[in-house]
Amino acid sequence: MGAGAVGGFYGGMLALSGVPVTLIGRSPHVDAIRRNGLAILRSDRRDIARVDASTEVGAIGSAQVVLVCVKAPDTRAAALAMRPHLAPDAVVVSLQNGVANADVLADALDQVVLASVVWVGTSMDGPGVVRHAGRGELELGVGRSGNGRAGAQARAREVAAMFERAGVPCPVVDDIDAALWRKLIINCAFNAVSALGRARYGRMAAEPAIRELMEASVREALAVARVSGVAIDEAAMIASVWRTAETMASQHSSTAQDIVRGKRTEIGVLNGYVAERGAALGIATPVNRALHALVRLREAGDDLA
Repeated sequence: MGAGAVGGFYGGMLALSGVPVTLIGRSPHVDAIRRNGLAILRSDRRDIARVDASTEVGAIGSAQVVLVCVKAPDTRAAALAMRPHLAPDAVVVSLQNGVANADVLADALDQVVLASVVWVGTSMDGPGVVRHAGRGELELGVGRSGNGRAGAQARAREVAAMFERAGVPCPVVDDIDAALWRKLIINCAFNAVSALGRARYGRMAAEPAIRELMEASVREALAVARVSGVAIDEAAMIASVWRTAETMASQHSSTAQDIVRGKRTEIGVLNGYVAERGAALGIATPVNRALHALVRLREAGDDLA
């Protein structure tokens, strides 16, 4: 559901392993997939995944597993659109940026809802063409909002096994909420800076002043996470940031890709979320607040001809 770069990559990987997959997306993308299949481009090869594709949400009616890949601000609308069509025993999995999407889905749906942390560098090269820049693993688990649903842990293991058979590492983690916060903090370090600097991760990490800025955003987000009940080691978190820059050196952030395409970004659930949550908790977050405001300004367009 929402088959852009992330949905296309994971749906394509599942299809290549023999899983029947339907991608639900916008018409140019869907039309290209129907004609030519879904292309996944890597540095060393090109794979063509044969999948069904539709612009209609009703296509989820026969699905056992629904991967929700829409932009975070669209999560509730997507849940309400899916609700009349979902099979009662379907499992719904959030593959989205931000920490609250599974909660939004669980609030609107009766089915088992799982949360995942997505570690992949992908972009769209054109309709029906996904480029893979690095990594590809998932972390999967049952969030606090979904813990009371019967069979949730068993469904998490089933979904993880499906991804593992498709060559996608997918451990089931005990505390997915902490894992979501770690990914949020990575996003806060990279996404806005990549968009504002029009830079790939490797070049950002090579600039000492940018490294300082990114680490400042991380420390602010860690402070907000701690007061929110999620304890994350600072040294390990910063080390994870620089590993990400190394393993995804050629990647532009999804925020940067959205700006280039004139699309609405998810910055409100990234640096904006940290700033808003910090304000509610009495924690100063000047770096994240500034990054959020500047991306919003950039998102509005250019005044120079």
